[in-house]
Amino acid sequence: MLVQKDKEGNEETLEDLAKKYIKLKENKEGNVYLGIPHRIDRPTSGIVIFCKSSKALVRVNQMFQDKKIKKTYWAVIPIGKLIEKGHWTHYLKRSEKQNKSFVTEKPNEEYKKAELRYKIISKSERYQMVEVELLTGRHHQIRAQFSHMGFPLKGDVKYGAKRNNEDNSIDLHSRYVVFSHPVTKEDIRLTAPIRQDSLWKFFEKNLK
Repeated sequence: MLVQKDKEGNEETLEDLAKKYIKLKENKEGNVYLGIPHRIDRPTSGIVIFCKSSKALVRVNQMFQDKKIKKTYWAVIPIGKLIEKGHWTHYLKRSEKQNKSFVTEKPNEEYKKAELRYKIISKSERYQMVEVELLTGRHHQIRAQFSHMGFPLKGDVKYGAKRNNEDNSIDLHSRYVVFSHPVTKEDIRLTAPIRQDSLWKFFEKNLK
């Protein structure tokens, strides 16, 4: 499901569902305001933050710019020779036409710095699960960087996986988000339940 409408705009989005939910829950008349400070890729799963006021949206956007919102992902990659934890810095260039990001190792005027930390948290015979902390928020960043290092995400044929998942998803999940509430300053810590399939259940059961 798309987070918000694309150019064609013919299908229901997560934004549409959230607006319907607010309208019903709070018995609102007329249009419902909903700000979208970030998105996740259509074939991924997990947490998305929405803002119910323009004031909140401005503040949350600033928090993203100031790197005061911590986002942690879980991803499934092929088993292979990957050190237990790492800190990667690459440079990414987005192609709007191909809806894909390309990676280089060295700084370049046309490329933006992309940085993440990861650690392996579970393994099976064929796959391993990594926990990834995004330090920058580039287009398809996790997908592009792991593919560049030889570990395309399970199901992600756009970035080199050998086959699709049956539902056309990719195994990338926005697991945790930590930030301060933009108005009350309360500490917010969110956790998205894992996908309900056998591989993800196995990984969660066998966390290191």
